[in-house]
Formats: sequence, structure tokens, C-alpha cells
Amino acid sequence: MKTIRYYYWLIVEFAKKNIRLILLSFLVSFIGIIGLISASPYINGLIPSRKEIIGYIGKYDMSNLPEEITSKVTNGLVYLNEKGEIVPTLASTWEIVNQGKEYRFHLKDQLLWSDGKKFSAYDVSYQFKDVNKKVIDDKTIYFILKKPTPIFPTYLRAPILKYPLLGVAGLYKVSSFHMKYGTFKEIVLEPNKKDLKTIIYKFYNNETQLINAYKLGEINSMVITKKSVADTFKTWKNSIVSKSVDYSRLLTIFFNSDREPLVDKDVRQAINESIDRDQFKEYGELAVGPIPPTSWAYNPDVKNPLYDFEQSEKLLKKIGVASDSASLSVATYYDYLPTADILDAQFKKVGIRTNLKIISYEKPSDFEFLLAYWKVPSDPDQYYFWHSTQTIGNIGNYKNVKIDKFLEDGRNTIDIKERKGIYYDYQKNIIDDPPAIFLYYPYVYTIRRK
Repeated sequence: MKTIRYYYWLIVEFAKKNIRLILLSFLVSFIGIIGLISASPYINGLIPSRKEIIGYIGKYDMSNLPEEITSKVTNGLVYLNEKGEIVPTLASTWEIVNQGKEYRFHLKDQLLWSDGKKFSAYDVSYQFKDVNKKVIDDKTIYFILKKPTPIFPTYLRAPILKYPLLGVAGLYKVSSFHMKYGTFKEIVLEPNKKDLKTIIYKFYNNETQLINAYKLGEINSMVITKKSVADTFKTWKNSIVSKSVDYSRLLTIFFNSDREPLVDKDVRQAINESIDRDQFKEYGELAVGPIPPTSWAYNPDVKNPLYDFEQSEKLLKKIGVASDSASLSVATYYDYLPTADILDAQFKKVGIRTNLKIISYEKPSDFEFLLAYWKVPSDPDQYYFWHSTQTIGNIGNYKNVKIDKFLEDGRNTIDIKERKGIYYDYQKNIIDDPPAIFLYYPYVYTIRRK
């Protein structure tokens, strides 16, 4: 007890004599810790790292991972180069027999899954409607079609993955991942080559969470869509902001071609000409038709209809579309409201009254116009979206015998030059009888620490 009392009084006397120094030390330490936390994103940017931590928006599971990730860890049997040519990847060669109804693919030697196990033809997981798959041996697989489809090999470029995220011959392999409630929260990719960095993907529910994660230093790279937000990061000395165009998405106004007055192609054309596309330049690169300028099949000679306000107003009033009694519904999603407001103002100029409907992610059943992003296929084959026989992809029930023929010929021709000519004509004709108004490919902003 004497020893305890001794140290107690010793501490009390020391505190009395050095109270100012103790308080000052506490204050300086507190300020230092807060400052270190606040500056951590800047400090992280100054320290060389062998890791790239990328933020991603969305809920993803084993069945719907972004192509940006899957393309790093695995391959398909083939891939399409920038000229539209089919190039083998996991496949070494293939033959077309039985008048184009059968494709025989041969795999390359010594292919391995990312866990080191042998990859064989039995592991090829493609499933197609009206296509039978027959595995002959470890290195040979047949695809037997009901009817000849010359572009069938283009469908074999989809990445082959096996649970849990095992890939074949990728530049990276998935070393670990974390899921919560069935969706990914983090995926770690380790490189298969020494000169590549480890990549960590972190997933967030919305853009606000993503931006906060960047500010807190949880991630060192992100892609956002709002220019106003991107501009604020231009003042950050440790960050670089770069602008690019996302050609995989096209903001589109789909016409419901079964509805009056949109059955009439002249009405659709007049509405198309009533839109001043220059008002969308801030949001993205203006589109000309349904095939992006990055495609080998893009026709540079095709031009969108000129903005002709007076002619459009005259025609629409003549047929009764532009009147106080007529009203057309515009279905769209909450995120696209700024664009919908611009369109509404332009429609009003030519006398079109619209009724805006905010919808969820399901396809709406009742609309005249649908404003939404269209996922543009990498191959110019757009049969699924515009051919009159398609009931799911052709959401506007578009029917045009001439366009049907172009789409059929395009997918039944394997020669690149011939296909190119077909799709050149296809683009010219679909502009004359539009199934939709193709607005713009959105700008995206990549923000990355230096």
C-alpha cells in the first residue's frame, strides 16, 4: 500500500508541475492525427504502389461481372479484332462442314485454368438456343446448328469462367474476393506477368459512395459520368482527370412503332428532325445511326437528318400530332431526367405534348417513347434489336422488310468486305425509316491519383 501511495503522489506532483506541457502535447498529437487522416489520400498518391484500386458502381454476382474484369482473367474461343476479323484465342483452328451447319473447333495445347488444372473441351460452357454441342475429346468440340449461320464463331468470343472465378490463359487471376448478400464487394486480381500491377476492384451502390471512397483514400481510380463533379477534382494536385467516350452505350429514344401516330414513318422522321442535337453536346458524342464510329462497319457518309424545326412543326400539325388534345407518353429512368427535360422543351416547340413516366428497370408495357441507354453490340449484327421477328430485343416492335433483308444478309455473310457493304446500306436505310432516335454516346471521366 505504501508503494502504491508513493507512485500516486509522485504522478500527481509530476502532473502539477508539467500540466501545460502535457496539455500542449495532447493538443499537438490530436491535431497531428486529424491532419494525417485528412492528408492520407494525398500521401498515398505520393507513395509508389504496385496496386491499382479501382472503384466500381453496381451490384454484381458470379453471373454478371463487367467485361472489363472478365476480359482480364479469361478468354473465349475466339475474339474479334478492330477490323472485324475472327482471331483464335483458346481455339487453335476450326472447320466448317455440312454446308455451314457444323463447326468443329480444336483447342490449343497445354491450356490451364488459373488454379493450375487442365482445361479441356468438356469445360467449354457455351449454351445456345437451336445449337447442339458435342465434345469429341479433350481438345475437340463440335457445334451443330439447325441452319447455316456464317457469323456463328463471333458468338464464341464470350469469356469462359468457372466457379469461383477461375479463368483460362488470362493476364490476371482472381486471388481473392469478398461478397455480401450475394453480391461482390471486392475482387483482387493478381498478375500472371511480373510487369503488371495487382488490381483491386471495390464495388459501391451509387456515385456518391464512390466519390466519398476516393476522397477517403479507399480507392485510387474511378470513372464517373457527371462533368460538374469531375471538374471539382481538376483542382486536386494529386489527381488527373481524363475524358473519354463510352461507345458501348448509346442514349436512344425508342419509338413504339405499333402506336398511332408512330406507325407512320413520316411522323417518326418529322419528330427526328425536330430535335436540335447540339443541345446534347455537353453530355456525349453525337450519334449518327445505330453503329458506333469505332466499328469496322461504320459508314462515315451517313448523316443524321438536319434540324428542321419549321418543316417538322408544319407536318406534325397537319396530321394532328401537334395539338392540345394529343399527348404522347415518354417513359424513362430517374437518372436520365436532365435529358428528358431537354427533349420535352424541344417537343413543346413543335407542338407535341408529352406525359413523362418514371419507370423501374423492367421494360415498360405502355409508352410511345422510351428514353434509355442501349447496350450496343460489338459486332454490327443487330438482328436481335431491329428484325421484325424478334419479340424481346425489338422493344419498339419495329417492322421494315428492307431492314430485315439487310440484317439477314449481314449475319449470313462471312466475307468482311461483303458484310461491310451490307451494313453500309443498312445504315443509310435505317436513317430514312428510323426505329429510334440515336442521340449520343456518353462522356465518362476517369479520375486517377498521380
